[in-house]
Amino acid sequence: MIYNNIHEGRFKSRPNRFIAHIEIDNKIEICHVKNTGRCKELLLPDATVYVQHFDNPNRKTNWDLIAVKKGDTLINMDSQAPNKAVGEWLQAGGLGLLPDKIKAEYQYEDSRFDFYLEHEMERWLIEVKGVTLEEDGIALFPDAPTLRGIKHVDGLARHVKEGFHTAILFVIQMDGIRYFTPNTKTQPEFAQALKNAELAGVNILAYDSAITPESMSIRNEIEVRL
Repeated sequence: MIYNNIHEGRFKSRPNRFIAHIEIDNKIEICHVKNTGRCKELLLPDATVYVQHFDNPNRKTNWDLIAVKKGDTLINMDSQAPNKAVGEWLQAGGLGLLPDKIKAEYQYEDSRFDFYLEHEMERWLIEVKGVTLEEDGIALFPDAPTLRGIKHVDGLARHVKEGFHTAILFVIQMDGIRYFTPNTKTQPEFAQALKNAELAGVNILAYDSAITPESMSIRNEIEVRL
């Protein structure tokens, strides 16, 4: 996936979860933050960030916050990017199959899953989770408690019994990661839900990403430690 009209800036403040104040060309601009997570370890004063500019009079702000540098690592912060990148990856056969049919935002029973696939006689339900939290080369999810995340994991486990192939795909929005593990300290219930899902037959997968200020794409499979 590709971004246009990217500019470099410096993070200054985040008055609320939806907006940030960014210095761009010596001027403070209000930017939409496309990630409602806490991201406190990323959005530090004067951190280098990359923002996308829009010429749209109907927008409240002409800027979106896309990526941030943490040391030497560039991290994509766009919460919509993982699904877009996974959609391209699935179309290209990234899951090891070329789907006959792909539907995004698929409603099944009481949940909306990110992707539904058909391949020959197989039916797949896939949930995508973007990961921006990293500690010492370890990727962690979630960075804040998520009841919706647990519901999706439990749903995937339940639907295995109905004949679906299911997967939860953690998209790590950076590279240089040693392995992925659930953030037990933040939400032990989510970590337990993942273990239960794996026992039920859900595929628990993690991939890192190739990140530039203008792009993001799924890269290599990463070890998962539950």
